[in-house]
Amino acid sequence: MWKVVVITVSNSVFQRKKPADTAVQIISCLHDCLNLHDGLKDSTISQDCVPDEIETIRETLIQWIDRERADLIITTGGTGLSRDDVTPEATRQVIDRFIPGMAEEMRRMALQTSRRAMLTRGLAGTRGNSLIINLPGSPESALTCLHAIHDQLLHALQVLQEDREQLAKEHKEIW
Repeated sequence: MWKVVVITVSNSVFQRKKPADTAVQIISCLHDCLNLHDGLKDSTISQDCVPDEIETIRETLIQWIDRERADLIITTGGTGLSRDDVTPEATRQVIDRFIPGMAEEMRRMALQTSRRAMLTRGLAGTRGNSLIINLPGSPESALTCLHAIHDQLLHALQVLQEDREQLAKEHKEIW
């Protein structure tokens, strides 16, 4: 069972001026994707929303990973070029290791439907044993990017879980 969190990064959604449509669609897509794999069927998916502020985004990511033990965090929004788009900067402060192939594949697939995809700055990486993926804020773009990598999510989570179990085993042996 995996603990998954979808975080909307948007001032207007945070202020309840707009609904979190993209997050709802991502969660629906995740349910469909997770049900394809026996190892992901019993996953729990939570939802959160934060304003476009580096510190708030950073602290929210740390909270969900370090304290709540989320296995997978997917952010949506804040990956473009506007001054308010700071999700990659916040994520960069949290990630231990980057996974450039995931971000490259998301952009590659998105470029097939929109030339503007080359302007997105979303990242993917790990913090400890957790996987973090930045998706764009528009529902169509976010789903295109998620579909580009969904077939690798289970394997990535399994590898990270094995590392977690190995570290726990080593820690017990020391004590």
